[in-house]
Amino acid sequence: MIFIVLLSLIVVSALFIVIGSRKSAKGEGKKQNWLQFYTKGKDSGFGFKEIELLRRLAIKAKLEEPATLFWSQTQMDICIRSLVRSSRLSGTDKDEDVQDFLSRLYDYRKKIELEKPKVKNGLSGSRQIEESHPLRILLRGTGVFKSRIIKNTSQYITVARPVNSGLPGNFPWIGQSISVYFWRNDDAGYVFDTEVSGEVYSKGYPALQINHADKLFRTQKRKSVRLKIHKPAYLYLIGDETDTGSVEVAPGLKCIIDDISDSGCAITIGGKAVEGLRVKIQFNMNGGPIVMCGTVRSTDFKEDIGNSILHIEADELPRETRNQILSEVFRISSDEDEALPFKILDEEIENETENGSNQSAVNNNVV
Repeated sequence: MIFIVLLSLIVVSALFIVIGSRKSAKGEGKKQNWLQFYTKGKDSGFGFKEIELLRRLAIKAKLEEPATLFWSQTQMDICIRSLVRSSRLSGTDKDEDVQDFLSRLYDYRKKIELEKPKVKNGLSGSRQIEESHPLRILLRGTGVFKSRIIKNTSQYITVARPVNSGLPGNFPWIGQSISVYFWRNDDAGYVFDTEVSGEVYSKGYPALQINHADKLFRTQKRKSVRLKIHKPAYLYLIGDETDTGSVEVAPGLKCIIDDISDSGCAITIGGKAVEGLRVKIQFNMNGGPIVMCGTVRSTDFKEDIGNSILHIEADELPRETRNQILSEVFRISSDEDEALPFKILDEEIENETENGSNQSAVNNNVV
């Protein structure tokens, strides 16, 4: 009997030791996890106070591996979304400290995406360029011409014959040395030197055959994450540079935003436009008006439909405006109901734009 009692005590004691050791190991594991979290946060450029705020957000979001938010877009989005929602509920979303911290998180979120391998690696040769890609062709001593890729094979690239009123129709392209420039979405600008090897007709279009280049030079790495959208907006010409940030009450020229980032946007308008224009774009986002001012850096006129795409480089945006735009770019805000009254206005603008009601206005005011 005594033996049985002693054996029972030994078993119970052993169980307590095992449970205690597991709890100790678990606690030690948590300490190690948070130590890794603080170390990674410090290495990522955050201050101690910011890391502590991120730790609280990670706990609130119930992240299993909190340190992953420093390299995972998804995990960082969860934390940013938690901050946005909690600050709205507490009424502190407009506070300077909240906007500052939010801006830091958006900058880091952008860094994570821009450092993804598919963005960093880029193109290594001209055979990788997709068909239909728009190009700029520089003919030294003559000018820069718009073109596009019609066909890209292993032997050569077939491009649309550049058209320019300053060149005769029978201009001899064969043997000409040219430089080809193009912009690859979500990557960078590229340039390569080559030579025109032939003039042909391809898919019913007069075209040039140009030689491949095994090495491309990146001219400008992408610095922003752009979001493809289809958002109605108003376009205004800037006359007074001292009043660029104000919200306009009167309607402007109706347009459609095709993509947007914190550094600019691309818009579609009816008719033609010229480069160098100073413009203001006004649209609704998350239930309120957003104003973006900038300069038209390039234009693409589509003669078959009579529309132009304007590529606009934005001026430095106010911090809160920039945060709102990045919230849309990263799909942080999902409160669709807040924007319901503005959706009705958006639909009216879009319908009138697609019906071509602003065609004459554009021709009179933008060209």
